[in-house]
Amino acid sequence: MKPISFEDLNNKVCVITGGAGVLGLEMVKALASVGTKIAIADINKEVAGKVAGEVSKEYNATVIGIEANVLNKESLEAAKKAINEKLGDIDILINGAGGNHPTATTKVEQMNEESINSLEDTFYGLEMDGFDKVFALNFKGTLLPTMVFTKDMLKNKTGVVLNVSSMNSYKPLTKIPAYSAAKASINNFTEWLSVHLAKVGIRVNAIAPGFFITNQNRFLVMDEKTGNFSPRGQKIVDNTPMGKFGEPEDLQGATLFLLSDISNFITGIVIPVDGGYSAFGGV
Repeated sequence: MKPISFEDLNNKVCVITGGAGVLGLEMVKALASVGTKIAIADINKEVAGKVAGEVSKEYNATVIGIEANVLNKESLEAAKKAINEKLGDIDILINGAGGNHPTATTKVEQMNEESINSLEDTFYGLEMDGFDKVFALNFKGTLLPTMVFTKDMLKNKTGVVLNVSSMNSYKPLTKIPAYSAAKASINNFTEWLSVHLAKVGIRVNAIAPGFFITNQNRFLVMDEKTGNFSPRGQKIVDNTPMGKFGEPEDLQGATLFLLSDISNFITGIVIPVDGGYSAFGGV
């Protein structure tokens, strides 16, 4: 038996959406560290290219930035063509694009007698446009890239898809009903697709990050004036057994594990990376 390592990921070709974000970047770095060739697909080509250049230099790795709109199939197909020309067939897909939207976020956590008189701050005041944006980015933004970027895997009868869910999918947080529901759909889709593709050599799994401070949630968990946690941010820390927010690099181990042949009999699962949040009942 060979020593266990991630050497099978060396020279594999990975496409990652959302790879220029706080969490996606750490996945890119993890893959670059083991020699994977990476295409960061982002709607902002300049940002993708900048991040790709920085990671490429730091790890002496092959990393490119590619323009792609995860909500537009033609854009994704054009991106795939460019990736194939520059890197070859695609072996791995990470669906990292996602996020919440302020117009799909309530101002109050729970309704009471007082909030009945100010429904605009509650569930009843949410805008459907916000819901549409959140569901499109999270669910459709996973569905369409998977349709396009797994075609090489079908041809080669081997490949791995890694979706990015959230602990909100298991225990929905107050204020963000659209995001919680959209991430729950990612769990369901991960299980469905894993069964659909199981006999053609493609594995499909997901990770469910717990609480990390990102550009999307910073306004909810941090107090801009003091730089300390907001009451909501402190509540999260108090209900995470490890007593802290996760560091972005905490996702690296689970990512490499699920993408590597080390886990080649694992498909259809969602792994929490949450500091024990899912195991804690609050008392």
